[in-house]
Amino acid sequence: MNEQPRRRPGKPGGKPYRRPKKDPVRILAFEALRAVDERDAYANLVLPPLLRRAREQGGFEDRDAALATELVYGTLRRQGTYDAVIAACVDRPLREVDPPVLDVLSLGAHQLLGTRIPSHAAVSASVELARVVLGDGRAKFVNAVLRKIAQEDLDSWLERVAPPYDEDPEDHLSVVHSHPRWVVSALWDALGGGRAGIEELLEADNERPEVTLVARPGRIGADALLEGLGDQALPGRWSPYAVRLTEGGEPGALDAVREGLAGVQDEGSQLVALALAHAPVEGRDERWLDGCAGPGGKAALLAGIAAERGAVLLAAEKQPHRAGLVAQALAGNPGPYQVVVADGTRPPWRPGSFDRVLVDVPCTGLGALRRRPEARWRRRPDDLAGFAPLQRSLLEKALDAVRVGGVVGYATCSPHLAETRAVVDDVLAHRGGAELLDARPLLPGVPALGDGPDIQLWPHLHGTDAMYLALLRRTD
Repeated sequence: MNEQPRRRPGKPGGKPYRRPKKDPVRILAFEALRAVDERDAYANLVLPPLLRRAREQGGFEDRDAALATELVYGTLRRQGTYDAVIAACVDRPLREVDPPVLDVLSLGAHQLLGTRIPSHAAVSASVELARVVLGDGRAKFVNAVLRKIAQEDLDSWLERVAPPYDEDPEDHLSVVHSHPRWVVSALWDALGGGRAGIEELLEADNERPEVTLVARPGRIGADALLEGLGDQALPGRWSPYAVRLTEGGEPGALDAVREGLAGVQDEGSQLVALALAHAPVEGRDERWLDGCAGPGGKAALLAGIAAERGAVLLAAEKQPHRAGLVAQALAGNPGPYQVVVADGTRPPWRPGSFDRVLVDVPCTGLGALRRRPEARWRRRPDDLAGFAPLQRSLLEKALDAVRVGGVVGYATCSPHLAETRAVVDDVLAHRGGAELLDARPLLPGVPALGDGPDIQLWPHLHGTDAMYLALLRRTD
C-alpha cells in the first residue's frame, strides 16, 4: 500500500509540507547582520570568521564568499534607502517590525534593487531564508512585502519615497544616498557647498573600497610586493609604499601579509604618516612618537622610515589589547622601536622628548563609511561632544611632548569640521606656542588638497578614506 504524502500540520487535505531550503550564503549574511544589530559589531570584524567557518565546513566556494560579502555590505550601505522603501510597503511603523524580520526584508530589498539577481530568484531565496530563520508564518509576511518591492526598480522607488530636492535638499540626499540627514549636513559643510560635490561623495561612500596594502619599509619594497602578486595588484595612486589589490579574497591569506612584510592599510592613512615623516624639523631628528598607535598600521610605516634614518619610534596605545596589535605590526621592523601601554592624555614621558609626534585621535569615523557602513547608522550628533575634550587634550599633550622646532601631526578619520579644524584652531588659540605648517607640498602629486595649510582627503577625489591632517611646529 502506498504511503500518503505528509500534510501540512493543522491543514487536513492541504498541500504536502515542504521543508525550507537552506541557503548557506544567505544564512551567513543574515547571521552577520544580526551580529551587527544585536552586538553593535562591525561587519569587517564579524564577516571574516563566518566565512572561514563556512569554508571549513566544506562546499563554500570563493563565489559564495563574494556573494555573502556583497549582501552584507550592500545591505548595510543602503539601509536608509531600503528602510524608506520597506516602510512604503508595510502597514505599520518600521520600529514595530521585529529586527530579524527587517534584516531579511533588507537583504531581499538589496537583491531586488541593488544587484542583478532576477526578481523571482531574489524573492524566492529571501522567502526560503525567512522560513529557515523566522518560521513559515513570518515568511508569508516577507513574501508579501518583497513582491510589492519587486514591482518597481530602484529609480522608481526613489521618486516615490524621497522628498523632492528643491523642497528639502538634505532629506532628499539622505534617502537617495542612504546617509543620516545630520551626516549629509556635516559632510556638505566640510566640502564647502555645491550639489555635485556632495552627491559624488555620498555615492563614493556607497561604493566597495579597494583593498590597499602597504609595503613596510626595510622589509619589502613596493616593486617587489607588486612582482610577487602578479596580476592580482596594481601600484598605489599616491603613496610610494601602496599596492592596490585587483581581486577580492582575504588579504590576510597573502604570504607577504602573513609574514609581516606588508600590511593592509588605506592609502589615506599612509599619506598622513608620510606627510609627518617628511615635514621639516629644526635640529635633531632622532626620536619619534605615535601617541595613539593602535592598531599599528601608521606606527609600522613610521617605524620603518625612522629606522632608515637612524631614528627610533615609540608607539603608545592606551588599550592593552590594541597595544598587542601594535606590537604584532611592528615585529620584524629593521630598526629599534618600543611599544608601551600609555594614555596620551596622561603621558609617562617628559615634555619635549620627541622630534616628531603623531596623534591619530579617536573620532566618529565618518571618513571610513565605505569600510564601516554600519557606523553611519550607529553614530549620533551627540557623539561629537563626547570626543571633543579627548581630541583637544591629545593634541595639547602632543605639543607638550614635542621639543621646540619639532613637529606634531594631528590626524583623524573624519572630515567633520568639529573634529578637524575646530580642534586645531581651538588648541592654537588657547595654548599658543605653535604654528601651522603647510602640509600640501609634503604630498607631491596628490591633487585637490584645497586651500591649506591642512589637508583633507576624500573618497570621491582621492579614492582614500576621508583622512584629515594638520601639521604644527612647536615654537616655544
